[in-house]
Amino acid sequence: MQKTSLTALARVQLDAARSASSGRSAKTVYGGHEHLLRQTVIALRADEMLDEHENPGEATVQVLHGRVVLTAGDDSWSGWTGDLIIVPDAPHSLTALEDSTVLLTVVKHR
Repeated sequence: MQKTSLTALARVQLDAARSASSGRSAKTVYGGHEHLLRQTVIALRADEMLDEHENPGEATVQVLHGRVVLTAGDDSWSGWTGDLIIVPDAPHSLTALEDSTVLLTVVKHR
């Protein structure tokens, strides 16, 4: 069994994002190439974004800290600390409206 503090990891990743030239930082906490389930803590400085990309599988975004907007085509969903957003099966982007951290959970297609 393994235990990870998402609160502590979110704080570390947000500090890294604030000092990174890209304005973002990420750490996979579970999964990887050998697993179908992957969970990654992603930190974004305010006004930074993950550009539009495809879904590698079913996915959710849980907002650990801050405020984000997930956009897919003409639709968008706002998320605040504690919110869970189901990622649509369509090209989408994620924008931080303030310094934010999220937990991205993906079950990859086989």
